[in-house]
Amino acid sequence: MSIHVHELNQLHVAHIKRHFNALGDEDLRLRFGGPVGMEQIDNYVNGIDFERDAVFGVYADDLTLIGVAHLPRSDDKAELGLSVLARFRASGIGTALFKRAVVHARNEQVGQLFMHCLTQNDAIMHIARKEGMRVVYDHSEADAYLELPSGNAITLGEEMLDRNLALFDWSCKACFAIPRQALENAIP
Repeated sequence: MSIHVHELNQLHVAHIKRHFNALGDEDLRLRFGGPVGMEQIDNYVNGIDFERDAVFGVYADDLTLIGVAHLPRSDDKAELGLSVLARFRASGIGTALFKRAVVHARNEQVGQLFMHCLTQNDAIMHIARKEGMRVVYDHSEADAYLELPSGNAITLGEEMLDRNLALFDWSCKACFAIPRQALENAIP
């Protein structure tokens, strides 16, 4: 299965909120480091600076946003937050989001990527170790760090190709999902 990662923007805010609202309480706790409610999710998503930050997503065949990566940056550092809906985990979506964010960060001349999470977040800890991040534990929390080389012609081309494949992927899914949804809504 090919996983195509889409770069999201302000037009996708409602999709991003639906994604977070579809996560269970424990998933939200692991993603945000503590319990969060709908108001905090709204504030978080509304506070994303799409001019500075990068947000990536993976869509299911029905155009549901099933995975999201948020890459806020400051100077030459960026923090990565990932979430994948439970029924789609263990299929490479988190890793695909991670790798797409790394290529983007390199092309933006980000020198260090880090992730902060609770030590119980096995999925994120697995991705961090698998992708060569240095993990530092502090009681119930962990920070993972990855030094990034500068982007180059290859990473710029990779990012351009990823954007175009994601657009083609979404177009194909929309060709089938939109008529299917219309038909489902028409059947009593």
